[in-house]
Amino acid sequence: MSYKGRYKPQNPKKYKGNPQNIIYRSLWERKFMVYCDSSNAIIEWGSEEIIIPYLSPWDGRIHRYFPDFYIKVKQADGGIKKMVIEVKPKVQCKPPKKTPKRKTKRWYGEVKTWSINEAKWKYATEWCENNDMEFKILTEDHLGISYK
Repeated sequence: MSYKGRYKPQNPKKYKGNPQNIIYRSLWERKFMVYCDSSNAIIEWGSEEIIIPYLSPWDGRIHRYFPDFYIKVKQADGGIKKMVIEVKPKVQCKPPKKTPKRKTKRWYGEVKTWSINEAKWKYATEWCENNDMEFKILTEDHLGISYK
């Protein structure tokens, strides 16, 4: 199975956006799409349908962040909750190791990725709070998928 591809929903009416153009960029995203599509608790969902502006600490400019998912969930108490979900490997959810003796190209890349992700998540959290939503990051631990 490919790590990237198109997802064809079984319940296209639940999808917010164009159900003919749903792209997954990892098997973890695909697994979450299957869950959203098939779960009775998910009333509505979308993939990369929300745009959140954020200030990049790397270049000091405003960029657009497209979180992986939007979901509207029917809770056990009957209430409705709207959430924005980012699917990330656990290793990308913590800052890189302290400054090594030798600063490699790989280390600089990890620092850049971490600082940009941290900014995106900060702006997403604020955006969600202002729009009566909740922001969550899901890792392989949440999705029950082995990283190896």
